Amino acid sequence: MKTKCDMNTHTISIDFPSDLFLALNETESEIKQRIKISLAIRLYKLQKLTIGKASQISGLSRLQFETVLSENEIPISNLTIDDVINDIEKLT
Repeated sequence: MKTKCDMNTHTISIDFPSDLFLALNETESEIKQRIKISLAIRLYKLQKLTIGKASQISGLSRLQFETVLSENEIPISNLTIDDVINDIEKLT
């Protein structure tokens, strides 16, 4: 694995078997996008990233990322029912 960075981004290079593109029938660009989205989803699910930062890492708009979350049955909010009830009680 190799890394390089500039002022706004950090690039990580990962080695994969050369037949991966053929096996997945995808281009390098498509695989990169898939990896970025998968990483963003995983870090969001682990609550390591906000939805905004996760969407930024995925390379998608926030709406597009929320759609991907929805398609994968991942809630876009981490609020529990207790959180909602507590908020309601504070407002009344």
